[in-house]
Amino acid sequence: MREYDLSSAQWRKSTYSDGNGGDCIEVADGVPNIVPVRDSKVPDGPVLVFPADAWAAFVGASVAHPSGPWRDGSGAC
Repeated sequence: MREYDLSSAQWRKSTYSDGNGGDCIEVADGVPNIVPVRDSKVPDGPVLVFPADAWAAFVGASVAHPSGPWRDGSGAC
């Protein structure tokens, strides 16, 4: 398993987040070739790392089909 130094990563949450550390994920921008993802409630916990192109495809599909069966329509995390 590969390890990444994410100590200086700049994490961001969805703009749909309520700001109270709700049930959202955070992603780190600016890390070459990968997109680190973590649970906003456990910032010191494990991090999932996706290839940047796979993350872009996921986001693109989510935007193209915003009312998929995994969404309740509220837009909230």
